Amino acid sequence: MKVGKRLKSLREQSGRASGPLPLDAAIAAVRGGSGVKFDETVEIAVRLGIDPKRADQAVRGAVALPAGTGRTVRVAVLASGAAAESAKAAGADRVGMEDLLADIKAGKLEFDALVSTPENMRHLAPVGKILGPRGLMPNPKTGGVAADPGEAVKKIKAGQANFRADKTGAVSAPVGKASFSEEDLRRNIESFLDALKRAKPSASKGVYLRRMFLSTTMGAGVQVDVAPLR
Repeated sequence: MKVGKRLKSLREQSGRASGPLPLDAAIAAVRGGSGVKFDETVEIAVRLGIDPKRADQAVRGAVALPAGTGRTVRVAVLASGAAAESAKAAGADRVGMEDLLADIKAGKLEFDALVSTPENMRHLAPVGKILGPRGLMPNPKTGGVAADPGEAVKKIKAGQANFRADKTGAVSAPVGKASFSEEDLRRNIESFLDALKRAKPSASKGVYLRRMFLSTTMGAGVQVDVAPLR
């Protein structure tokens, strides 16, 4: 991989000719490496010491990032009655029942997150194959299943990042924008790592946080020295 002048400089300043950078230097590298005209999303990716094939080592959760994600999230809510009114008051972009289910079945997924009340989850079973692969099926661990969907909508809109280990044992999530200050990105990253640590399965043994990378939408990944952050 070709190493840019800024990354080389940051490695020299940190006393490293190559390899992982300290968190602050890695944040500076990804912010300074953005060469496009739009505000890129900063992503974090962490390889975990888990066996993703084992059900007792599944890792999934959500965290409210203190500085938000910088993204506008469209939230749909499957609810009726008082729950629907609560969702609308909280700023949900779409609230419905039969009409929303019909659009989902037709593949009209004009939302980035879906929230459901517990009693309505059964209605989503027939469309699980549509929602699941896209990561849109509501889950209690990420706050997507809520008796009061209004509160769930507020958290998602405020900047909630969901995470789930993939089949390689890695998790990834947005932690802000390249335009964020280095301090805001650090606070978001530290909050994300704290949530990831709390989600550690009891069956996972040995080193849990193994490797970590930061990148922007169009930029190359920068490896972070994860040892001090464990």
